[in-house]
Formats: sequence, structure tokens, C-alpha cells
Amino acid sequence: MNRDDVITAMRQWMEKAVIGLNLCPFAKSVYVKNQVRFVVSDARHADAFLEELDRELGFLAAADPQEVDTTLLIHPTLFPDFLDFNEIAGIAEEAVVEHDLEGVLQVASFHPAFQFEDTEPDDIANYTNRAPFPTLHLLREDSIARAVAAYPDAEQIYERNIETMEKLGIEGWKALGIPGGKDDAQ
Repeated sequence: MNRDDVITAMRQWMEKAVIGLNLCPFAKSVYVKNQVRFVVSDARHADAFLEELDRELGFLAAADPQEVDTTLLIHPTLFPDFLDFNEIAGIAEEAVVEHDLEGVLQVASFHPAFQFEDTEPDDIANYTNRAPFPTLHLLREDSIARAVAAYPDAEQIYERNIETMEKLGIEGWKALGIPGGKDDAQ
């Protein structure tokens, strides 16, 4: 896939799942204001990807939040195995600390085969973090704090998302037609 196809697939995921199912009640406002930066990596190995992560952390920390509030760092091919990608996500969290950005930025991860600890691969709860491609989501802590303060019962978002996914079911997820995901080929 070329960069445009990857970004199109990620935008469809944002629109149909993240915003459409209200999995993240804070996503719509930054998305409609075009404050989400989509960065598609073509790194050939993990070290090069982590160098891109370093650059993106610096970029986002320095950027005007009114222009760029959050970044999705996407690699469509380098991390097909979720456990390998999960290790990269852990390194990304360490990079935030190494860049003295703890309390400024944080990292969330998404993957086509995302699996929460102590769940089965086909557990519908895992789909809350399934995206078309392995993705590190770099978020501003200030933005999260403002959104949480404005949203009633923000601590219940996770539970509500699982309820949403249970009602939707795997067939409902597949019917969304989100391209590139693990179930796209099934």
C-alpha cells in the first residue's frame, strides 16, 4: 500500500470505529479540526522506526496544539506480530521519559491483532484497540486532562467501550468494512 492508501484506511477506521462507535469521545473534536497528524513510516527495521518515533515526539512537543494536537505514527508492514509490536510500544513509553516528556506526552498503541492480557485472541474487547495497521498514538497530556475534565464519567470509557463492542459483535465489526485489519482477509 502507498502512503495515501494507508492514511485513507486509518481515516476510515477513525471515522467508522473510533468516532463512529464513540470509542474515544475526545477524538472527534481534534479530527474535524484536522489536528491529527498521520505519519506513515517506511522504516526497514525497528531501530529506524524508533528514530522516527524520537523525531515525532520532538515534533509534537514543539508543535502548536491548535495546529497539531496528536500524532498517529503508523507502520503498515514492519510489525505483523502483535507481541513484537507490543515490545516496541513499551520502548516508545520509555522514549517519552528519555526525552523528558513525561507529563507532556503519552503513548497509546493499536494493532490489527491487538490483544489485552488475559483475553483470547477473538475476544471482542480486543477490538477496541484494533486498527488497520500497527500504530503508536502520541497524545498530549494537557489535551487529555481537558477532555477528561469536560467528559462526565471518563473513567468508565473502557467499560462502556467493551459494552459497545459486545453489542456490536465480531460480525458487526466486520460489517464496518474497516480496511487493512486482521479480519479483513477472513
